[in-house]
Amino acid sequence: MKLLYTERAKTDLSLAFEWYEEQRIGLGLEFLDCVESSIKNVLQTPDLYAKQYADFRRVLTSRFPFSIFYTIEKNNVIIIHAIFDNRQDPNKLP
Repeated sequence: MKLLYTERAKTDLSLAFEWYEEQRIGLGLEFLDCVESSIKNVLQTPDLYAKQYADFRRVLTSRFPFSIFYTIEKNNVIIIHAIFDNRQDPNKLP
């Protein structure tokens, strides 16, 4: 499987990392580890997670209140569209 991130997902990840690092040095890295673990699960079994709407699937991260939204494309490509902070207004969902 090939993994791609949209610009929005990259920005989401960067902003969340920076915020957690401001709370406590090293917490941002712990956040990234949780995101990476969830993405590894997606790469191993991409169809495991239910579609939330249209073709967008969602996997939750452990420990941190985030959802990772992705699609499975042709040619074994997974696109991460957003890394959404579940504490945000749900109207901002991707």
